[in-house]
Amino acid sequence: MFVGRERELASLNHLYASDKFEFAVIYGRRRVGKTALINQFIKGRKAIYFMGVESNLQQNLENFSRSILEYAVGIPADTVFSSFQAAMEYVFRLAEKERLILVIDEYPYVARSDKSLASTLQMLIDRYQDASRLMLILCGSSMSYMEDHVLSYKAPLYGRRTAQLKILPFDFTDTCRCFMNFSEEDLALIYGIMGGTPQYLLQMDDRLSVSENIKNTLLNPASFLFEEPENLLKQEVREPALYNAVITAVASGASRMAEISTKTGEDTSVCSGYLKNLTALGLIRKETPYGEKASRKSIYTVADNLFRFWYRFIPENNSIIALGAADLAYRRIEPHLSDYMGKVFEDICTQYLWRLLLDGESPILFGNLGRWWGTDPSTRSQTKIDIMGEQDKDTAVFGECKWINENVDTGVLNTLVKRSRMFSYQKTHLYLFAKKGFTKGCIDAAKELGNVTLMTYHQICSRAAG
Repeated sequence: MFVGRERELASLNHLYASDKFEFAVIYGRRRVGKTALINQFIKGRKAIYFMGVESNLQQNLENFSRSILEYAVGIPADTVFSSFQAAMEYVFRLAEKERLILVIDEYPYVARSDKSLASTLQMLIDRYQDASRLMLILCGSSMSYMEDHVLSYKAPLYGRRTAQLKILPFDFTDTCRCFMNFSEEDLALIYGIMGGTPQYLLQMDDRLSVSENIKNTLLNPASFLFEEPENLLKQEVREPALYNAVITAVASGASRMAEISTKTGEDTSVCSGYLKNLTALGLIRKETPYGEKASRKSIYTVADNLFRFWYRFIPENNSIIALGAADLAYRRIEPHLSDYMGKVFEDICTQYLWRLLLDGESPILFGNLGRWWGTDPSTRSQTKIDIMGEQDKDTAVFGECKWINENVDTGVLNTLVKRSRMFSYQKTHLYLFAKKGFTKGCIDAAKELGNVTLMTYHQICSRAAG
């Protein structure tokens, strides 16, 4: 079953409908669903699909030739074009007569095997684009290669593309759409542990409990998910061991540069370079208190949920897992899950507010959302705000998120009110999010204030399902 990607499909369909030369670049991390998106798009259309392999020029040219000729003559053919230029030229000429899609999947493998391929494509695009009805799609999983060698202004193909699509993991809503039988709480846990990467979600069996799914995958040395984070790093970086150390440090609570440096035993200048690369890969997120410019207050968090879970719990239980004691490993992890899910719930609530805004239902037309932390001037103590967003200098939204197994009381609401008043906004709207619900006192206090919305996790799920 194909789920989500409505905007991406709409963009591709728009390009296709132009009936003139188009060149789309599709890129994103491995397992994120790029090939599934492409297959959905080309379904029922005249298309040549070719996936590059990590091999030499001859192997890729043979495979490419086979893909072209199977399309052109309808049967497998052993003829091999003399070069990629000859093969591409043939496709461009085919597309002078009809609308045709050419997909080169895992383009970095092909380009590495033929160093002149990018320049060849540049030359052929310039020569044929006015006469050809070709829709060319280059797709790649190596984020750094696609950004540096295809999208960069220094790349030969710069200025030729007509669209680029960076494919990101699913949000919480689309993740929910992948399952029929998980409970609402289970859906939050699955999202918190696996993130929104489609290939990871496919490993989940909603006929089983979340604990059984975790034991079968992340706590099972035979499962590909057990080694997935380390394998992905090996494919993207040259020194995976040092990157492992950095992610482990962040996942275990080291959020500031000095703390990460101390935990890894590396200089801050070295850590800075690693963190920059991990941020570019979408694995680490650099955060600054909302409304403030980059400063010493900046912190680092693990952006990808699977990586966050894996690096938080797997290394310290590795020996137990290796012995096949998945039950014991899970018993060691389970007491920490509620605390772990606090940050996940904040992300789910933030996504909910964005959906309200996009659906025209938000009382505050904020331009961005983020977390805030700093000093409360009245108490001179450190404090934080889970969600904050500004419409203008006079108008803002604030949110507090509680993933706890009891009703949220008036004290939590009062704290949120107090924190919102640290700023000089004339108009504010407050959101209090709760896993379970609210006490009567809290409900009454919210009504009296008039600018508070109380929202349960069940209500968020209902909207996601709707």
